[in-house]
Amino acid sequence: MKATFSQAINHLNRSLASNGAVGEFVAGQVRRYNVCVQVRVLFFGMLREIVGRAEDAADLPETACVEDLFARYGGKNPRLAALRSSVIASVNEEFAEWRKPLAPGDEVAFLPPVSGGARAATAEDIYELVRAPIQAQDFLEQVKAPADGAVAAFEGIVRNNYKGRPTLYLEYEAYEPMALRKMREIGAEMRARFAIDRIAILHRLGRLEIGETSVLIVVSAPHRAAAFDACRFAIDTLKRTVPIWKKEFSTDGSMWAEGELPSGKPPAPRDESTS
Repeated sequence: MKATFSQAINHLNRSLASNGAVGEFVAGQVRRYNVCVQVRVLFFGMLREIVGRAEDAADLPETACVEDLFARYGGKNPRLAALRSSVIASVNEEFAEWRKPLAPGDEVAFLPPVSGGARAATAEDIYELVRAPIQAQDFLEQVKAPADGAVAAFEGIVRNNYKGRPTLYLEYEAYEPMALRKMREIGAEMRARFAIDRIAILHRLGRLEIGETSVLIVVSAPHRAAAFDACRFAIDTLKRTVPIWKKEFSTDGSMWAEGELPSGKPPAPRDESTS
């Protein structure tokens, strides 16, 4: 008798779905609502591995928010739900609050913590995500101009250890459209804060060997203090706000590097300079 009743409930719920609605039979009542919102859902880094997919499509009621969407996946995956306090959400390539309402066609991404009167960017500025080795000297030459008196560069390289474990190689991945947008925003903020000329910000993706360049920031300016300060500001902000993740591979396995939660505000250097 119990099996027959369960079959009847399943048949009723399938009938609701076939009529263009989402609903369920609970406690003797049919709870039914129309599907008004379909969104694209993206997962990155360790979240992609936990969920088992990089992309999905979800149908939601018109009152749904980001929190509701995450709860749908978290309800099916306890490991994902346990990470709720450290997960970051974005909607249409912008960081979003969990109570943000969703609209049809939105692109929602769930991200692990990132691995951490403005002048307009000039045509010579460079913002790139690349999979080929980065040749720093090429970009040092590209940002120079006759009016510049200094060029400052930061070059992050792959080291052979992480938390006491030997590192064999790294893999980087990114939410690429959003990462490029955030890199350009960093450039605009640099121009608002510092008297600089040209900017180049590049980050490698894919597999990197020991000693290879993972990130390069180059800044030219009339004076060295502004170039130094802008370069430091850029790498500190990139580590906090650009959705790029690093996975470490060692002889005893692999692990995602711990990242930072974005604060919503770029960090202020200790001694800013516009000279």
